[in-house]
Amino acid sequence: MSNFLAPHLHNIFSSTQESNMYVNGGSEEEWMNRLADAMVPYLDASGIRYTRNTPDMNAVSSIRASNAGNYDLHLALHSNASAPSNYGKTRGIIVFYYPGSSNGKRAAQLVADNLKAIYPLPNRVRTEATTSIGEVRQPHAPSVFIELGYHDNEDDAAWIKTHLDETARAIVLALTEYFNIPFLSPGGQKRQGVVDVDWGYLNIRARPSTSAPVIAKAYDGAQLTILNQWQDWYLVSFDGAEGYANSDFVTLL
Repeated sequence: MSNFLAPHLHNIFSSTQESNMYVNGGSEEEWMNRLADAMVPYLDASGIRYTRNTPDMNAVSSIRASNAGNYDLHLALHSNASAPSNYGKTRGIIVFYYPGSSNGKRAAQLVADNLKAIYPLPNRVRTEATTSIGEVRQPHAPSVFIELGYHDNEDDAAWIKTHLDETARAIVLALTEYFNIPFLSPGGQKRQGVVDVDWGYLNIRARPSTSAPVIAKAYDGAQLTILNQWQDWYLVSFDGAEGYANSDFVTLL
């Protein structure tokens, strides 16, 4: 199981079920953590902050850690398995959410929609409300629990392993849609800039819009780390915060 948290702080819970073996080798814990690893460049590029569980944690301790933080979303990464009587015969993706959680339902639907675009059987990608899964029921934050195909099915197991980057991109794209922020591609070099204003300070905002909430104020002459760019806005890191600054008022060093 693998876990993340997002500004957009999101908690990512990767499977710790090392005894759940893939039909073609490896465990659920291994491959879901590889998926979480693949998500990291996309999360960082789009300015989504997160925390992850560690392999020594279990579901109980991961939920406890999630509830100890101030997170906007709890995301659990898993793969599925059929009952012994149906071993190897089932395919599909299920994205679970808690009934009554409108934000959880919306996040689950966005994840499902983006996974439908890359999964070879899109009609077998669906959302489902549940109260039976602790990682859905117990987190304080809206929770999304992804069962990413059946690891006892040869086709699904092969698809998961060979589509980690596409899957990571699709999930993070869904998260940017959920948080209403731009999806930004990884690979850009960090740059340094300095605030250049006449009126005292530059607002650092949660989204690239003058109507977005202000999350920090950078005074004239303050140095910023530029992480990425969206149109006329820089995604910046300043004083422990990540947000958007109008590029018209930042001079590159």
